[in-house]
Amino acid sequence: MLELSKRTATFTDSVIRRMTRICNQFGSVNLSQGFPDFAPPSELLARLAEVSHEDFHQYSTTWGAQNFREALAAKQSRFMGHPVDPNSEIVVTCGSTEAMIASMLSVINPGDKVAVFSPFYENYGADAILSGAEPIFVPLRPPTYDFDPAELESAFKQGARALILCNPSNPSGKVFTREELECIAALVEKYDAFVLTDEVYEHIVFAPWKHTYFASLPGMWERTLSCSSLSKTYSITGWRLGYVIACPRITEVVKKVHDFLSVGAPAPLQEAAVVGLRFPQEYYDGLLATYTHKRELFLNGLDAVGLKHNTPQGAYYVMVDVSEFGYASDLDFCEALAQYVGVGAVPGSSFIGANENRYARFHFAKKDETLNAALERLSEIRQKLPKA
Repeated sequence: MLELSKRTATFTDSVIRRMTRICNQFGSVNLSQGFPDFAPPSELLARLAEVSHEDFHQYSTTWGAQNFREALAAKQSRFMGHPVDPNSEIVVTCGSTEAMIASMLSVINPGDKVAVFSPFYENYGADAILSGAEPIFVPLRPPTYDFDPAELESAFKQGARALILCNPSNPSGKVFTREELECIAALVEKYDAFVLTDEVYEHIVFAPWKHTYFASLPGMWERTLSCSSLSKTYSITGWRLGYVIACPRITEVVKKVHDFLSVGAPAPLQEAAVVGLRFPQEYYDGLLATYTHKRELFLNGLDAVGLKHNTPQGAYYVMVDVSEFGYASDLDFCEALAQYVGVGAVPGSSFIGANENRYARFHFAKKDETLNAALERLSEIRQKLPKA
């Protein structure tokens, strides 16, 4: 038979999304794929209902509707501490997933190398391969997921043209300190590289940690492609509204790549989301308070069950040590957990550029009753989970 594309030979389907299907199959509480089971802000839903009867059903400007870009620029200028031009420094994409691949295709050439902190969100490895690049994994070591500057510099010495920086990090929940980011910035400048940030959890950072936008560091605006989305901040993961913020020289290229990837993000949803981009600071304070409570509820529950875990500094994921159960495959463990215990998680090996079967990722972006139901089921894990 005619041979298919070689670049996809090492791909599987997304294990994260696969675990959702397995959860649906067994009626498990889905703490695998990171989406909430509670409603978005009522203001967005009310505006969406209005928009359905208005004239926003055709293409908007390819790189984003004007009012959406203006509202986004005003919001991000305030949070990033750097003025963002809505016309020359923003590209609106179909989620941060497209933002990342559009960014990589804009600055990476086939044969280049890309540094990736590990554990990493599973799409990054695939994005590198689709861009024709070779990933170089730089370990973040548990339980606090710190990195060794010498190991990062080694990646640049090997020729890394860019670094992918997820901050706050999925899956580990690490929030990079300003000192760590300044260390990264010095190496980026020394080796003349780009940084592609994934900052979708920018507003979910637990005290006492603070989020620093990498692009806001001295000299980094011209080297950084800041990728993010509205998915996590406004609990609208299905709306697929993401964006890239970068200096005009970079943005002009991202615009062209984005145009041929997806043409444009959904016009009605952009219009409906403008109201969220204009929320006052109180909204973001409330969002953080909500997730701070959910983190405490879930971590306390894991402690009561006797499951070892890290303490996330940001985002809404927890890495749980499942080595006590003796499974040689963490995927087998997670499938058994869903089937026999009734809770969904993602195998840690999905996020690590090496063979590793020690961890499973759970998330706590759920209603309290959902989290309590999951914890109740996990309390019987040692009785119900089949022996390895």
